[in-house]
Amino acid sequence: METGVLLDMYRDMVRIRKFECKIVDDCFPKGMLYGNFHTCIGQEGAVVGACCALDKKDFLTTTHRGHGHCIAKGMDTGRMMAELFGRETGYCRGRGGSLHVADVSRGILGANGIVGGGIPIATGSALASWINGTDEVTACFFGEGASNEGTFHESVNMAAIWKLPVVYICENNQWAVNTPAEAVLNTPGVAERAAGYGIPGVRVDGNDAEAVYEAVRTAVERARSGGGPSIVELYTFRMRAHNSSDKEIRSQELRDAWEEKSPIKRLREKLLAGGVAEKTLEELEAEADAEIEEACEFAAASKYPAPETVCENVYKNDNERSVVR
Repeated sequence: METGVLLDMYRDMVRIRKFECKIVDDCFPKGMLYGNFHTCIGQEGAVVGACCALDKKDFLTTTHRGHGHCIAKGMDTGRMMAELFGRETGYCRGRGGSLHVADVSRGILGANGIVGGGIPIATGSALASWINGTDEVTACFFGEGASNEGTFHESVNMAAIWKLPVVYICENNQWAVNTPAEAVLNTPGVAERAAGYGIPGVRVDGNDAEAVYEAVRTAVERARSGGGPSIVELYTFRMRAHNSSDKEIRSQELRDAWEEKSPIKRLREKLLAGGVAEKTLEELEAEADAEIEEACEFAAASKYPAPETVCENVYKNDNERSVVR
């Protein structure tokens, strides 16, 4: 892969890491925002590698752990931060928050607080492209825990039968909240389940952004050419607890071992070994710091939605009046 592309991937991985660390290590403890936040810290290689394999016109659905996918596919960090702050300048005018941020103009059909909830949405998106005869592909992100939901099996079966242009991307971070994957999976992983639907299934190192890109690109090309869906399992590890308020039960030894496999650390070392100057990477990191600080300042300075707008965009009747049903 060209050095320029790897540098772009590194930049986005760093931006995602700094965005989420700002939320959970600074803003949340200070009481600047409310609710719980589910981060993908440690999974940035899976996120960026996969999104890099998509075209701008392609769609994606994400999960409760979806900030990274949104940023990797081009959403503005300022408006993202404002949405998490519940401000009017956010992508959903402060109504969606962390669990429901979306930007349909970029093909981002939304995060989802329901485990497995995005899987049928992605399948429906792919069905729409198939019916319309267009060549968009929908990427469907989910965790290994969601692969035990009925929505997963029904959706993959339908997509396989109709050869829908969708790629099911399982970010297997090995823990469904505090339940280890081996306690609920009777196979080594999720990729093996593809055989039951007669579609390709592949597992790759989710902390190797370049390997993720190649695997997802192959699946995207298959889907776009009419070959149907695939399952791509990205084996990774989230470095933080399930959410910003959850208790960490995993051992420090385990977390330290995975910290050494950090996708950001690995790509940084690869770039340096390939001749990229350390100063170049430091400049990218400084730019990311400045961007996230500016995003936070923008969000904090933005206004909350006016109380009288609470019913707007909830439901439109024939008279175009906002009402609650």
